[in-house]
Amino acid sequence: MTTVSTEASRCAAPSSCPPSGTLDLNQLHARAVNSLRMALWYLNQVETNAPGASRKAVQALAAINAMRSLSLGAAANDGRA
Repeated sequence: MTTVSTEASRCAAPSSCPPSGTLDLNQLHARAVNSLRMALWYLNQVETNAPGASRKAVQALAAINAMRSLSLGAAANDGRA
């Protein structure tokens, strides 16, 4: 029988995800677009996955909200009265 080692690798690759709070507007925009596309994909399946679509829509709204708050930090006025 083959023995399997469960020891962790000593040369683990660094995480490709940036630490939270360091996303720029382009990354947030891409995240929002990808989430909305996945939500539409879930809805267009033969067996519609409404919970998955709503989860992705919420993720897209969170990315849009983060983009808005980033732009508000850079601008003094967001155009609202």
